[in-house]
Amino acid sequence: MNRLLRTAILGSVALSLAACGGGKDRPRADLAASKVTTIGVNAYLWRAALETISFMPIVQTDSNGGVIVTDWYVNPNLASERMKVTVTILDQDLRADALRVAAVRQVNRGGQWVDAPVEAATVQKLEDIILTRARDLRRAAIAD
Repeated sequence: MNRLLRTAILGSVALSLAACGGGKDRPRADLAASKVTTIGVNAYLWRAALETISFMPIVQTDSNGGVIVTDWYVNPNLASERMKVTVTILDQDLRADALRVAAVRQVNRGGQWVDAPVEAATVQKLEDIILTRARDLRRAAIAD
């Protein structure tokens, strides 16, 4: 009985080690690959977008569709102006054309909020910040 138990244990250990593959034959997972995601869009862009606009009140997120919508945000230093932002992630790849930011701006004139143009540079700056943060997150994942 003792010999049977020892054989069973050795067999179990041998199977466990065989399943590991020794590490050389088994491909190493690239945790920073662009499509590593449990959501419908690129995880790095998604996380970077959420972090970038986290100072604004978020009213809707759809990680499968890749949409983040904020509520109106009033800068405490400029109470006569407010903005609303929509971030759309269009792909699972980490690319500049996989990100779209749209903003709506209003100014307060005589107690009424009136639509006002958004400078193109504002939207471009938000996109740049999100893309830079996403690339940083990816680099950090590679380093780990």
